[in-house]
Amino acid sequence: MQIKDLVSFYVNESSHTLDVTFRIDSDLDDEVRTDQIGFDEIKGFGYNFLDDKIDVYKTLFEDESFDDEEDFNADDFEDIFSEGEIDEQEVISFLEEYYLIYSTRLPDTEIY
Repeated sequence: MQIKDLVSFYVNESSHTLDVTFRIDSDLDDEVRTDQIGFDEIKGFGYNFLDDKIDVYKTLFEDESFDDEEDFNADDFEDIFSEGEIDEQEVISFLEEYYLIYSTRLPDTEIY
């Protein structure tokens, strides 16, 4: 089983899940699969892309003072935010490994 298309993914910090929508190689173009995978499951597979993203945002907002609006320039933070972005290929690698081990957890298709 291979991921053909990662339609979307979202780090849901309130529910501690990675919310994903994707297609595998056997799915039709109008079909998708949607799942929520807990942070603990991801860490259990040795992937740390979630920690990297969360650490970048914590560093940004703990270290910076936004008391004076004149001092705030979003362009200054472009490099920091890009460092916190999750690599799509890393998510795909995780999903392929996860569903290889837990094939019964592969969600059913839904019409997109």
